[in-house]
Amino acid sequence: MRTFAVVLAAVLAVAAVSAEVYFEEGFKDDSWQKTWVQSEHKGVEYGKFVHTAGKFFNDADADKGLQTSQDARFYALSNKFTPFSNKDDTLVIQFSVKHEQNIDCGGGYLKVFDCSVDQKDLHGDTPYLMMFGPDICGPGTKKVHVIFSYKGKNHLINKDIRCKDDVFTHFYTLVVRADNTYEVLIDNEKVESGSLEDDWDFLPPKKVKDPEAKKPEEWDDRATIPDPDDTKPEDWDKPEHIPDPDATKPDDWDDEMDGEWEPPMIDNPEYKGEWKPKQVDNPAYKGVWVHPEIDNPEYTEDKSLYLREEVCGVGIDVWQVKSGTIFDNFLVTNDLEVAKKAAATVKETQEGEKKVKDAQEAEERKKAEEEAAAEEAAKDDEDEDDDEDNALPGEATEVEDEGHDEL
Repeated sequence: MRTFAVVLAAVLAVAAVSAEVYFEEGFKDDSWQKTWVQSEHKGVEYGKFVHTAGKFFNDADADKGLQTSQDARFYALSNKFTPFSNKDDTLVIQFSVKHEQNIDCGGGYLKVFDCSVDQKDLHGDTPYLMMFGPDICGPGTKKVHVIFSYKGKNHLINKDIRCKDDVFTHFYTLVVRADNTYEVLIDNEKVESGSLEDDWDFLPPKKVKDPEAKKPEEWDDRATIPDPDDTKPEDWDKPEHIPDPDATKPDDWDDEMDGEWEPPMIDNPEYKGEWKPKQVDNPAYKGVWVHPEIDNPEYTEDKSLYLREEVCGVGIDVWQVKSGTIFDNFLVTNDLEVAKKAAATVKETQEGEKKVKDAQEAEERKKAEEEAAAEEAAKDDEDEDDDEDNALPGEATEVEDEGHDEL
């Protein structure tokens, strides 16, 4: 029993040592200004990030992040860290997004770079290793992008992953494992998973249709055929349109001037359409012919689809029509449990945000009602003044009558 305990402790110790946090950023103070680099790419007017928790939050200090502050702008900001490789290891990318402005069209994703990235010249065409996170534009685009660069080409996931589209904080987590599998989590809940090879077009298909195979000429894939014994009824053929039997020639119709009168045409109620024999089961039916497949000579297995030899930085490189998104809680690690622990506060954060937002909206409604009441009162006073000013000479107003009564 003692030996088992020693072994277990050793295993746990190894696991603890192997857990790595390669990069973490929570924007708790202004030190981010020294480590994050703003792009100065020529020809682009980049929007400004501000350090804030936004209009509504759970904790005014802990919830501070970087918020886009100018409408209709590109944003490009990045941070480099000590490079590492995820060879034979898990890679976890996580961050939080809060579309406080109820975003109409814009990105909320991050990009992962190798060390070759020129931070001062970061722009939309800068090569990247991965792109991950939400993208919203109108009602038709509300997706989570998961894009990998493979042999110089960017590959989009073949699945549709829906992102959150409310105004509260949400954590997005991407897990890439050394067995070429992946997971996507939102707020610590798995929303998608699978195989890198199956869900991206990194490689040619394993199988292709045999170019030498052809469907035999005698192959009959018609499930039904026209009944050869069926005949068309003798009274079937009727014209589609007939002269209206109820139509009469107008009294003022002049044959010499108007030509020979003809009644208008109407749909024939006896018209049955084109006759076709009924369908019966085809006795020669062989089923749907399936084109035989062969191994694709262009396919080569790649067991290192997951591998990124040099992970060196992350960046926000997005366009937004309506600004107000807050990026926060960046984490790059090899341990999913570390990421889950970091994201475990999301429910508490959301509840706090909702509470503050509801209170703010209640206060705004109260203020609007008070302003409306004040405007209505001012309008009533103005109407009374107008009534007094418009009184005819010699006409007694109610106030004047009261004065005379007192006399």
